[in-house]
Amino acid sequence: MPIAFWQSPETIERLNRLERSEFAVEFLRRNPRYRRDYKRTIKQITRGIIDAESGRAALARRWGLYFRP
Repeated sequence: MPIAFWQSPETIERLNRLERSEFAVEFLRRNPRYRRDYKRTIKQITRGIIDAESGRAALARRWGLYFRP
């Protein structure tokens, strides 16, 4: 999604109506550091450098995330 879309009045209005957890997801989705960390983690999992469970758990800890089953 282009950054210009994120700054549109419609998007800003929608963001203002989000619950806290929904806003957190939107924040992370737009955060370049998180996106790089996520991509790096997925690459490491795909290449077998780390296993999926521990890779995701480490990513969650670094970003203060809690995933519900």
